This record gives sequence, C-alpha cells and structure tokens, in this order.
Amino acid sequence: LADTIKVLNDDDALDLFKKTLPSASASLVQVRVNAQTQRSRALATIRAMLKSADKSLRPSLDLLALTLQGKMSLSQGGFEKVIKMVDGMVDVLKTEQLDDDHKREYCATQLDLAEDKKKELERTASDEGTAIANAEETVATLTEEIAALEKGMKALDKSVAQATEDRKAENAEF
Repeated sequence: LADTIKVLNDDDALDLFKKTLPSASASLVQVRVNAQTQRSRALATIRAMLKSADKSLRPSLDLLALTLQGKMSLSQGGFEKVIKMVDGMVDVLKTEQLDDDHKREYCATQLDLAEDKKKELERTASDEGTAIANAEETVATLTEEIAALEKGMKALDKSVAQATEDRKAENAEF
C-alpha cells in the first residue's frame, strides 16, 4: 500500500495525469469563442444568401437570421432592456386592471341605481294610470248622474207646468 501511494504522489504520475485530461478552463474559453465565431459566420452567410435568395426562401432565412442574432444578443446580455420594458408594461397593465375593476364596480352600482329608479318610475306610472282610470270612471258616473238629474228636472218642469195649467184651469172654473 505504501508503494502505491508513493507512485501516485510521484511527479511522473502527475504529469501523465495532466497529459491525459485537457485543462477545463482552456477548453471552455475556446468553445465559447468558437461558438460565437461560428454564429457570426453563419449570420454573415445567411445575410449574403438573403440578397440573392428566392422569395419563397426568404421567410426561412429571415427566421434563421433572427434566431442567430437573438442567440448572439442573449449571450451578450442584450435582453436586459427588453426585460425592463416588459416589467414596465406588466406594471402598467396591473394599474390599468385595477382601474378597470374600480370602473366596473362603479358601473355596476350605477346600473343598480338606474334599475331601481326605473322600477320606481314604472310603479309611479302604473299608480298614475290607475288614478286616471278611477277619475275617468268617476267622470262617467257623474255624467250619468247629471243626465239623470237633468231628465228629472225636465220631468219636474213638465209636471210643474202641467200643475200650473191644471190650477189655472181650476181657477178659471171657479
């Protein structure tokens, strides 16, 4: 066991280990640079193709260019401004929603008040209609009574005239 630990701690073992695995930091930097370079080259190629492409291929190429450009912007942190704008729009929408909710409550209250007033006016109109009908009935009854009284007065006038003639005739006989 001691011999194994001695071999592993030896500088030759460490050098051999370093040669078999590449360095992690050098690998990541190189891949990132290569990925950005490849995106830039692909974007330049697609833009060049857009100039001479058929109309049927242009939407596809535009989409590819937009995708590559978006990935490049994302890797460079270009969406911070967009995120701030979206957050601002969300805040504006929240305040507008609150305003709409308050306006809806106000409108519901006003609608209830208007319906109550309408019912009250309909009830008043119905009561007035009943009063008019009663008044018309009273007028008709009174008209009939006046006609009966006038008829009675005419009959009374006839009987008075008859009685007067009868008395004159009786007085003339005496």
